[in-house]
Amino acid sequence: MRTFYFLALATLIASCSKKGIISMNVQEPAEVRVPAAIKKLGIVNRTLPTKETKPLDDIEKALSLEGKNLDKDGAESSVNGLKNELSKNDRFPELKIIDEKDLKTIGAGMFPAALNWEQVAKICKAQQVDGLVSLEFFDTNTKLNFTANTTTVNTPLGNVPAINHHATMITTVNTGWRFYDPIDKRVLDEYRLSRSLTFTSNGINPLTAAKALIDRKEAVNQASSQVAEAYAGRLVPYWIRVSRDYYLKGNDQLKMAARKAQAGNWDGAAQIWKNESANSDPKIAGRACYNYAIIHEINGDLDEAIKWAQKAYEDFNEKLALNYVRVLQNRKERIKNLNN
Repeated sequence: MRTFYFLALATLIASCSKKGIISMNVQEPAEVRVPAAIKKLGIVNRTLPTKETKPLDDIEKALSLEGKNLDKDGAESSVNGLKNELSKNDRFPELKIIDEKDLKTIGAGMFPAALNWEQVAKICKAQQVDGLVSLEFFDTNTKLNFTANTTTVNTPLGNVPAINHHATMITTVNTGWRFYDPIDKRVLDEYRLSRSLTFTSNGINPLTAAKALIDRKEAVNQASSQVAEAYAGRLVPYWIRVSRDYYLKGNDQLKMAARKAQAGNWDGAAQIWKNESANSDPKIAGRACYNYAIIHEINGDLDEAIKWAQKAYEDFNEKLALNYVRVLQNRKERIKNLNN
């Protein structure tokens, strides 16, 4: 029996019942299926308004209480945040932020028409990248609310009644992303992501209460980066934690195997489960086959796991095994997508 290399890092949760739980980490393919040929990725910021739309963009900024360069700086934070997050994964060995000043947007938080494929091919060829992710729009919307309540202020003349003004500012960061595949000339992904920030302040008059909320650029930049990090999660494989029921009891051998597993002696437990798969008692044999299938999943051998789970159900009518076969087959298909 080979030593478990733990493609899935397994931990064991013991139980007083006949079943326990094995918990493990498994890798899932990215939500966006990016062709394997796309290794070098370019990232562009397409959020500068066109000359025609800039006056409208300026009006929109004024009406939404946006500070100077709030959108411009926030968009740059998003692009940098995407690159930094993708660099933590080896899916794209080369990442490049591309400065294309000719790429404009209609602004106002709307997706512009997609770039034509001639533009995409030209950029990719000039920058020597295989694919292009574009921040298609970036927009912040701000709402300001005031409330007032009576309070007392300590003065040399004693406590005097006053009105305390409470200001609440909610700023929403809206982003839109597209992933261009110049090889197959397809938009692989078009996705909108938002994040809201709430700022509060108090003052003896509305102006004082609001003044403390003006300098919020750092928080908006941080939120912009976090939105980009969330989008990066759509483009790379990710890990999730899953649980599998397994049998602790049935006869003395299965009990011994469970103790070995709980003590970390997985090879010893696996050998017992393999031996007991030939037990003359169909209940014991079915449970042993089922447990042995889980060991193969932990080892990353899904074909063997499916084989033993099928044996548990087909030969011994082990009820848990039927659903487990489906789970394993689904995992195998997802891993196929992951490898592609």
